[in-house]
Amino acid sequence: MTRIGMLGAMSGPLTFLAASPHLRGELFENAVILLLEHDEQGALGLIINLQTPQTVSELMADAPGQHEQAWLGGPVDPTLGWCLYQRSVGLEDEVELVPGLYMSSSLEVLRAVMDSGQTYMLVLGYTGWGQGQLAQEAREGVWLWVEQDNPDLIWQIAADERWDEALRRLGVNPRTIMPGGAQA
Repeated sequence: MTRIGMLGAMSGPLTFLAASPHLRGELFENAVILLLEHDEQGALGLIINLQTPQTVSELMADAPGQHEQAWLGGPVDPTLGWCLYQRSVGLEDEVELVPGLYMSSSLEVLRAVMDSGQTYMLVLGYTGWGQGQLAQEAREGVWLWVEQDNPDLIWQIAADERWDEALRRLGVNPRTIMPGGAQA
């Protein structure tokens, strides 16, 4: 895991993107993405429901006994690791997104999180959009925006149920969504 410049603390609820039921493709079909940044320059997020076949121990030779599955956050820079976790470990380079959800790309923080025994996710890579791209995809109906005040979609819902649960929280039945976006 490498260290990169950290995103600033978030204000307001968490934003998740749930893939439209009509989005097909191996990586993004039924994806749920935690949106970390969205501004005029573009957007960045982490898929939170796509496990890799490797455990943390298999990826990190110096982390024996870490049998948690690693996660694929997206196709961009899969060598970059992100740690999502529940409680602060008191180190620099950690960002509290909302109460109960912290994030860091620091290897030192990841090791402290593993040593703390708390639940965490090691997420490899990320999903990125260029300037205006995510807004355009939203207009086309590719993504459904799910805002939540807490991170229980990550910590309380099994990975294979997160997409269905995100849609349920919107009051959406996937069979009733028509392809295409909103038109004015």
